[in-house]
Amino acid sequence: MGDLGFLSTLLEKVQSHSTVIGKIWMSVLFLFRIMVLGAGAESVWGDEQSGFLCNTQQPGCENVCYDWTFPISHIRFWVLQILFVATPTLIYLGHAMHIIHKEKKLREKISSPGGSRIIKVPKYTDEKGKVKIRGNLLGSYLTQLVAKIIIEAAFIVGQYYLYGFVMVPMFPCSKKPCPFTVECYMSRPTEKTIFIIFMLVVACVSLLLNVIEMLYLLCTRVRCGSRRHTHKITSAENPAGLSRPRWPTTEDALRQNRLNLELESSIGGSLDGAKEEKKLLGEH
Repeated sequence: MGDLGFLSTLLEKVQSHSTVIGKIWMSVLFLFRIMVLGAGAESVWGDEQSGFLCNTQQPGCENVCYDWTFPISHIRFWVLQILFVATPTLIYLGHAMHIIHKEKKLREKISSPGGSRIIKVPKYTDEKGKVKIRGNLLGSYLTQLVAKIIIEAAFIVGQYYLYGFVMVPMFPCSKKPCPFTVECYMSRPTEKTIFIIFMLVVACVSLLLNVIEMLYLLCTRVRCGSRRHTHKITSAENPAGLSRPRWPTTEDALRQNRLNLELESSIGGSLDGAKEEKKLLGEH
């Protein structure tokens, strides 16, 4: 299980670049899949082939029946499942680390002499180096979620078609070189069934968490987009969208008529005064 230990070290770095639901998914992967697989399941399946017995003495019959019943070991199947499910997350980690490295260099250029003339600013990280899931990084995060959902569902269906979800104690086999239909028996079928159901439940929980996280990110993105759109419509930069034209009421018309009358009277009075002044000047 050394390969899974190295995988755990890599996945620990993803937690600082994930959402809260993503961190819960990571905990489920660590505690209920990698640790349980390494601590308990491997010891339960340790005597898998040696405990597989058939009621025949025909050479090679047991090996052929075992290979037909279990085309791949449960342990190796679950290890492949964990590796394939974790691969999209590791690809996202590589993308996130690349963005962090680029924006770290950009901050160094800005803080250097003459860096104030740089127009471009860091978009995906803050001053502490924490990643903000947005833009291209959001697309990468959603892509790895979709990939994990498809892979997880494919492995669940594949496990069902390979050997079901219950370990039966007896397997009839009629493959060559068996001379007739022989009966083969598996050791500790009940204990193995418990582990199979446990790993199935954990896989379903992991699948559900990925779906919830994807819906959460999409809903958050749509909500933020609608708020940004509303702010743009009602802002001063778009005066046409501030408010609709208001039709004048009766009170407004009366007020305007009163202002017009006062304006006419003031203009008439000033004209009469100008005529009288002109008349007096003519007499002199």
